[in-house]
Amino acid sequence: MKKLMTALLGASLLSTPVAAQSAWTGGDDQPTSPLACSGESPAPEPGEYNGGAPENAPDRKGKDITVVDIPKLVGVGYFASTASGMQEAAKELGNITINTDGPTRANIDEQITFVDNYITSGVDGILFAANDPVAIAPVLKKALAAGINVVGYDADAQADARQWFVNQALPNGVAKSMMDQLASEIGEEGSFAIVTSTFTTPNQARWISEMQAYTEKCHPKLKFLETVEAQEDNILSFNQAQTLINKYGDELKGILGMTSVATPAAAEAVQQNGLCGKVSVVGLALPNAMKPYINGDCIKSTILWNTVDLGYAAAEVMRQVVDGTLKPGDTTVKAGRLGELQIVNQSQVLLGAPKVFTKDDINDFDF
Repeated sequence: MKKLMTALLGASLLSTPVAAQSAWTGGDDQPTSPLACSGESPAPEPGEYNGGAPENAPDRKGKDITVVDIPKLVGVGYFASTASGMQEAAKELGNITINTDGPTRANIDEQITFVDNYITSGVDGILFAANDPVAIAPVLKKALAAGINVVGYDADAQADARQWFVNQALPNGVAKSMMDQLASEIGEEGSFAIVTSTFTTPNQARWISEMQAYTEKCHPKLKFLETVEAQEDNILSFNQAQTLINKYGDELKGILGMTSVATPAAAEAVQQNGLCGKVSVVGLALPNAMKPYINGDCIKSTILWNTVDLGYAAAEVMRQVVDGTLKPGDTTVKAGRLGELQIVNQSQVLLGAPKVFTKDDINDFDF
């Protein structure tokens, strides 16, 4: 990987300057709800159901069903692990077949085409992780109109374009974990930049908005430099991290990785530049991808949820939706070995709080 990365330092992306921003970029325009700086925050009330419903869907209760899983992209560890969780649930349930298929890059137009093709070919259910919440909504509504059950996970669409969304963690919970960990590593007055996928990727945009609100409330002296896009591409993520290192020099104390690709790529850039211990990388990534950097004492932590559990929960929720055992007004849902999961934000199923993995425990996890 090192030789490949080094050879590509001269790629065109590096020749494109990324200007510093006076305000946070990469977030959305939705209201924020920063958690308390310390102590526990109360769980949100479920609220009134705001999801959609399939039209004239056949009775599928207890029957064998065929479901397609269309993530943001295939070929990356994150969605390979969610897919493995879905297969685990399918095996336990015994009456659901799940096939994972999708674009090889995080491209919303390609993702829409995949969804549309499966509506045409015919499936009972669609699981999705959206590349763009607005752009994907019409084709998901088309699926609902065709009587197909639609459940999201990882990255949501507009609420009425699907029935339920399995939320890996509440955005304000992700924000608190990320910014508290960053402040603990670079100090309360350190400067940092963000490497995200795209400014329209819904979950990352939501996290960034909540991160800004929480930082202004709880870590007001941290200095935000800029957000750069990397398309969830390994080489682009490395190049963008390298650009930030070159541009800001000693001013840069931390890089926040918003994707499971960006975080290890940024860690690789830090390591190759001999900046271990000088530039922190805090972000969302699979433990296995970060073990070399954390066990090698270059990076201190990584943050994530159990992605296998996320896929497992999504498959369980799809089965409950099809069977009618999860319906509007419910406050919890049974999800196999995960027990009962909480309903939040009107039509979301909450997996739980994010976890900070460190050298003390990262080797206990294999995903």
